[in-house]
Amino acid sequence: MNVKQKKLTTKNHGPSTGWDDVAAWYDGWMGQLGSDYHRQIAVPALLNLLEPEAGETVLDIGAGLGVLSSYLQDADMNYLGVEASSKLVQRARKRHRQAHFVQGDARALAAVVGIEAAVFDTAVFLLSIQDMDPLHVVLQNAAWALKPGGRLVILMTHPCFRIPRQSGWGWDEQRKLRFRRIDRYLTALRVPLKPSGRGKGHTTKSFHRPLQAYINGLSDCGLLVDRLQEIPVKDVAQLANGRLKADKRASAEIPLFLGIRARKIQDWQSWFDL
Repeated sequence: MNVKQKKLTTKNHGPSTGWDDVAAWYDGWMGQLGSDYHRQIAVPALLNLLEPEAGETVLDIGAGLGVLSSYLQDADMNYLGVEASSKLVQRARKRHRQAHFVQGDARALAAVVGIEAAVFDTAVFLLSIQDMDPLHVVLQNAAWALKPGGRLVILMTHPCFRIPRQSGWGWDEQRKLRFRRIDRYLTALRVPLKPSGRGKGHTTKSFHRPLQAYINGLSDCGLLVDRLQEIPVKDVAQLANGRLKADKRASAEIPLFLGIRARKIQDWQSWFDL
């Protein structure tokens, strides 16, 4: 297989996810260090999987407002955030002046100034990969940017249990149990999402895929999974509705996020020649 990058364009290779339209709303919701979910759950879980080391280079793919850069600053990592939305890039640069951000398409990293093949020690997707499509092209580009032996970390909402508009919580009155209802899972879906507040009236796009699409997709790109973490919500008091004990039990058992770490095999070309 030829692993050289092709310069892809948004026009002929997938839909825009519309983040320019909701940039102001998103900035207001995220702030400097991210939402409550980012600060309390998602970022700590990602850092645990990433195991950052001083002097390493990290590529934040789908960087959004660049909240991860603040957490990696203390680790003394060389950070580069790439984001498709020009308005999010502008806001990221204002909020995080110590970090470096570029506008670019995750499906065509070779076309982005400042990104070259096999130069990054690590690459991350912090709650961004489910906004990108097609998955195999995004993963191929991430693998292309990594050094042999480099590691990729994905932190996303759990694709088995948190499917936009196709899953939700239910209450079993007879058993007094909170349960998770899943209406669809195996079928890949493109789901429009409508923000609230100032983002109302616009939509972004989320792409649901089953877990096997991620694990097999990583393997197809020479990225072998060596760690997987399923991450629950610990503080559910605000969701109690008079059933705090049942909510705590359900939240502890049904994870909100999924973390995956994979490493690029040393001999990339030989993997495809097998």
